[in-house]
Amino acid sequence: MFKVTPNPPDIYSVLYDDAFDPEKLKEAADRALKFYLNPGAPKTQIRPYKPGSIFTIDPAMDDETLLVEACENLASANVLISELADVTDGPRRQTMLVLQRVIMLGELAVNRVLDNHKPG
Repeated sequence: MFKVTPNPPDIYSVLYDDAFDPEKLKEAADRALKFYLNPGAPKTQIRPYKPGSIFTIDPAMDDETLLVEACENLASANVLISELADVTDGPRRQTMLVLQRVIMLGELAVNRVLDNHKPG
């Protein structure tokens, strides 16, 4: 029977390779520690979190426009869930119908606020 590896394997060529020179490893570790843990280095101030502005609503937007937009979004979600519930069976259908009811109640509440809203 032919063995591919020598008996015992020659591990000395791997352990004492130039890349694993103990002096080089110590120098690299010291550089890393100095870079990350140097207590004498000046600390940089962490910038405060600023959310992205891609989905920011203009603060000058009036309440009626925001209510109309919310109502339209809820109506779209209601139709979407209704269509998904039509093609689903079993307990998932019941879950979607409950979700549709919650969305519909939110839409009705926003519509009521919109009806009661006095512009100006």
